[in-house]
Amino acid sequence: MESNLIDKKIPYYLPVHKEVEIFEHAAKNKLPFLLKGPTGTGKSRFVEFMAFTLKRPLITISCHEETSSTDLIGRFIIKGAETLWLDGPLTTGVKKGAIVYLDEVAEARPDVIVAIHSLTDHRRELFIDKLGETVKAHEDFMLVASFNPGYQRGFKELKPSTRQRFVAMSFEYPEPKAEAEILIKESGVDEDSAKRLVSIGNKIRNLKELGLTETVSTRLLVDAGKLIHSGLPKRLSVKVAVIEPLSDDAEIIEALTDLANLMI
Repeated sequence: MESNLIDKKIPYYLPVHKEVEIFEHAAKNKLPFLLKGPTGTGKSRFVEFMAFTLKRPLITISCHEETSSTDLIGRFIIKGAETLWLDGPLTTGVKKGAIVYLDEVAEARPDVIVAIHSLTDHRRELFIDKLGETVKAHEDFMLVASFNPGYQRGFKELKPSTRQRFVAMSFEYPEPKAEAEILIKESGVDEDSAKRLVSIGNKIRNLKELGLTETVSTRLLVDAGKLIHSGLPKRLSVKVAVIEPLSDDAEIIEALTDLANLMI
């Protein structure tokens, strides 16, 4: 789990549909926002961009199977001879009016979902069981969550009763032209190499028969672009930045390497 305040430098984000407008209206109406989509489609970058746009602090919590409500809400700690209460990142965000982003919320333990329910309806409040207190959310507080709805095997799902508490939007990989533009901007790679990288990415994404747990994200293509831009040979850049992270199966790596080498 990580927590951070927004950086002063504007994050680069290329709008694809009407996500900026929808998010702004959700924030204005104090509605929680759910981003659905596979890894590496720009969900986290979008939230960073919107926090900057709305001039609100951002607290990001990367959820995993061990993330509990205590991690989010807070706990008692012993300091010297005293026992002190320490607010967790969710409580801090609720009090200060931050955008709290629960990344991969479905991966968290069930008690996390229970804890956020009262923040996702008309109450907009957080109950701190260990203190016996209820905290009303700051006027500017906004809860944002993301999850990967069955795009890969092994990912948990959100219950319909939880999903229906959010304004939701699906994120997909950008169209080739837009994705190439992102690569050029993010990595500094030349236009021809960017287009070839996007072609490789789309080709691998369509190879469903390989049964990859994850597919090629825009993030991986950006990494390859950075390596190429810094002078590493193109084929080697693709192998180490795109292909090797996808699988540990030697045959799959060899097949994808051969495929990519034909395309760049």
